[in-house]
Amino acid sequence: MTYRVTVWGARGSIPTPGPFTARYGGNTSCVAVQTDGSNGDQLVILDAGTGIRPLGETLVGNGNDALTVALLVTHTHWDHIQGLPFFAPFFRKANQARICGPRQGDVPLERILRDQMDPVVFPVPLDALAADLSVEHVEQGTFEVNGFEVQAMRLRHPGVTLGYRLTPLGGGASMAYVTDNELGPGGDYEVGRDEWRKQLVGFLSGVDVLIHDAMYTTDELDAHRGWGHSSHAEAVALAAETGVKKLMLFHHRPEHDDDTMDRLVEEASTEAQRLSGALEVVAAAEGMELTL
Repeated sequence: MTYRVTVWGARGSIPTPGPFTARYGGNTSCVAVQTDGSNGDQLVILDAGTGIRPLGETLVGNGNDALTVALLVTHTHWDHIQGLPFFAPFFRKANQARICGPRQGDVPLERILRDQMDPVVFPVPLDALAADLSVEHVEQGTFEVNGFEVQAMRLRHPGVTLGYRLTPLGGGASMAYVTDNELGPGGDYEVGRDEWRKQLVGFLSGVDVLIHDAMYTTDELDAHRGWGHSSHAEAVALAAETGVKKLMLFHHRPEHDDDTMDRLVEEASTEAQRLSGALEVVAAAEGMELTL
């Protein structure tokens, strides 16, 4: 089975619109995965940063009247859920949405989503949305959504954060979405690094496309140990080790303008050629589309 992967937001931490980020985009994390030829009637969305708003406007504008959406939330830091209240399909009765993600300690996912739409900070509460919504917790393991088998794995990032690997149920290319993940040393995480790294390599082994956190340059990384992010060089090394065919750098730092991103892609591509001539490296940019 073939499917499309479209980037709607690739920025980390905070939206950064403006002339200096026009080519790579300023919206925060959101990637859409939909079966080729589905016309958007069923899709999987990875994270609900501000990029989910233009995705929703496009879906409604294309005349999709009865959407079945699966939204996989990696974690509930602001840049990964802040676009959810502005997703236009949530305001239409015929649509159905299954929202999956981890709880944060003792705090349920549904409560977090409700709190960000509390009347003191947002005019429309979660219960007022017209679509049929369900919220469920997922942990490490395997489950199915909208034609895909999804494997989830705990990542090294403050709070509870999951990475997702998607494979079509009928067979086909696989992809992995692993954002907000600290590959290097540092940080006080429940997940130990050495054994976890072995598990991560197995989790990603042979994946066709890897979307991975690459928030920092190598020079920036030492000042941000424990923040839960990686460098472009670390992402390349992981992709080469796991036999990935295409690496998409993701969760771009707000301070990294388009020219900086061009330089990082060039550096990452050079390193990929040194480590593995078969590895292709790109940086996620709004509107970028892959067919798998």
